[in-house]
Amino acid sequence: MFGLFLGDTNFSKIVLKKVKKLNKNYFIIDFSKNNKFAKEKNSYRISIGKFGKIIDLIKEKKSNKVLFAGKIAKPKFNSLRLDLKGIYYMPSVIKAAKLGDAAIIKAIIKVLNNEKIKVIRSTYFNPELNAKKGNFTKVKPSINDNRSINQGIRFLNKSNNLDHVQALVVKDNKIIVKEGKQGTKKMLSKLKNNSGGILIKFPKKKQDLRMDLPTIGLQTLKDCKKYGLKGIAMKSKKNIFLDKIKCIKFANKNKIFISIR
Repeated sequence: MFGLFLGDTNFSKIVLKKVKKLNKNYFIIDFSKNNKFAKEKNSYRISIGKFGKIIDLIKEKKSNKVLFAGKIAKPKFNSLRLDLKGIYYMPSVIKAAKLGDAAIIKAIIKVLNNEKIKVIRSTYFNPELNAKKGNFTKVKPSINDNRSINQGIRFLNKSNNLDHVQALVVKDNKIIVKEGKQGTKKMLSKLKNNSGGILIKFPKKKQDLRMDLPTIGLQTLKDCKKYGLKGIAMKSKKNIFLDKIKCIKFANKNKIFISIR
């Protein structure tokens, strides 16, 4: 029996679809904003503050593995109702929340580890979504583009304390904008049209690869076109590549490169 902690974004739906296809036994803890998994079998809506109830459910289901998929947004802590374990663990979650949404999941993972519950990679059932090394488009990055990408990667490797930074845009060997707590889409909105930059989405050097892997999909490519980006760079086997065929087709049509290192 697998426990699926599902949040928002399309990735959570893709994971659930694959689990069903593989005919695995599962239950869902629905952490999405609008309870979008309410109609699914074995789906439970439990407040993030009810750690005791969450842990009891996992043990009741005799689950030996759980995974996180989709974005789990920061809750309104002052309105949460806590059980006893929630009172014990919530201070560490609140402290982590100051670093961004990804840090919240990391804090929850620590709680589960403390309760002897194993957390597996979000792509455990979907290894085909892990980006593999290579250039996937007709357009390739130039020598100058590669220098700029390497500069951005070096920055990300040094920014382990900035929990929310998984993306930035580089141009002519300079970083022109960095991701904030609001995410990649908000970052890109700060760019001027025809920016000529390159989007880099890389996990940080010490990132927990069980969750919150940097993700691109068709909407990412559309945003790249909107702001005149030249291409996207990702990390081999450490990024999630959604809508791969559609993305490559769109990128080729709009002369945008997709390079996976």
